[in-house]
Amino acid sequence: MAHSVVIIGSGFGGIGMAIRLRRAGIRDVVILEKAAGLGGTWRDNTYPGAACDIPSHLYSFSFERKADWSRRFPPQPEILEYLRHCARKHGVLEKIRFGTEVTEARFDEDAALWRISTTSGELAARVLVPACGQLNRPALPPIEGRASFAGPSFHSARWDHGIDLRGRRVAVVGTGASAIQIVPEIARDAAEVRLFQRTAPYVIDKPDRPYRGWEKAVLAHVPGVYELSRARVYAAYESRALGFVKFPRLLALTERRFKKALRDGVGDPVLRDALIPRHPMGCKRILLSSDYYPTLARPDVDLVTDPITAVTPSGIRTAEREYGVDVIVYATGFRATEFLSPMKIVGRGGRELNEAWRGGAQAHLGITVSGFPNLFLLYGPYTNLGHNSIIYMLESQFRYVLGCVEALRRAGLGWIDVRPDAQEAFTREMRDRLRSTVWNAGCRSWYMTADGEVVSNWPGFTFAYRRATRRPDPRHFRARPAAAR
Repeated sequence: MAHSVVIIGSGFGGIGMAIRLRRAGIRDVVILEKAAGLGGTWRDNTYPGAACDIPSHLYSFSFERKADWSRRFPPQPEILEYLRHCARKHGVLEKIRFGTEVTEARFDEDAALWRISTTSGELAARVLVPACGQLNRPALPPIEGRASFAGPSFHSARWDHGIDLRGRRVAVVGTGASAIQIVPEIARDAAEVRLFQRTAPYVIDKPDRPYRGWEKAVLAHVPGVYELSRARVYAAYESRALGFVKFPRLLALTERRFKKALRDGVGDPVLRDALIPRHPMGCKRILLSSDYYPTLARPDVDLVTDPITAVTPSGIRTAEREYGVDVIVYATGFRATEFLSPMKIVGRGGRELNEAWRGGAQAHLGITVSGFPNLFLLYGPYTNLGHNSIIYMLESQFRYVLGCVEALRRAGLGWIDVRPDAQEAFTREMRDRLRSTVWNAGCRSWYMTADGEVVSNWPGFTFAYRRATRRPDPRHFRARPAAAR
């Protein structure tokens, strides 16, 4: 017996998609989760200081508001509990099969079914929805001798909470979004922290604070206040898209905030100079922190800008010297552009998705891939953001996927497959538009493939994406009736 829909992953994408399907009356839904608990990136990233850089009222589902967030920017434990609450409340929790990793999904064209192989057995589905996200596979740097280190070492997304950092010498490799949260937290306990920086990021102040009791009461009980707060945050963040995709000069105000944060936080001119990025603002992700720069100015925190040449059993070596350390934390990001790896996805005619994406991931609207019928990606290529909430993008995708599922049922179709010309036209448009964005301004980032192609980001307003995905266009698809053999 084939299921109506199988979803892979139980983060915001998987949980939200299952809720929307259930509310539409589609209850034969299974979520496959390789871990022992739900939550996706918010389950995996439990490092000290882990929090979101999008305000809480916007980093949540529009259909499940939460008026009692503790802070303006939600911390990791609270986000994870919010997702658990959503799954419980909407009857999705019992749909999840934990400890079930998908190894292969193969489309059976005759039966119009996805045959799915997992570590817990086989199953089939009419519709397959991978909701694996872009930030789920940690990237460890190819540094010589990395495995030779005698002390504890781990990636920030696999934090070892059994290691006590008090009184120890800790090295943090990387200066991305995780590192700027980790360093201020661990510096409180460690004997010394050495931060190994390859590229200085732009860091601006984070206007975070706890919500007061009366504010939570107003948000919960006064009609329209919560919605107004959400709309205000959305408008403020959405306006930044112009600076990223069209008019980089509009980022000048943000650059002034960066310069002020650096000037106020770091008094030493030599250190301050080392923390000035050499790439245009916005080319890499702009980071939020009010305590990162003051922490780097402490005498027990050392910024190392010399490139790492090797890891040794007792520390980290650069061309200049070797630094003895007790613990190494790799805050080196994720393999964001590999999307569904290492799963093997096989579509029509035995074509593998990895082969189809050899020149870079492609998907019409970031959702459908030609040659892979009834496969709908969430948070696929060209749907990441540099300026607003990914939850808004996911909700646009939920509606589009639901429209496809309902079209299959309503028209009695066995499968639908996006036309190659529709996918190619969309990909050409994305590449043309991305060339003029700040993400192509000369730096390397996790938005890019190894060949330097930006394949992660949406080059425009999120409301434009919502309009583009408001309903599936039948002209973009070819279909086969369910009865045909």
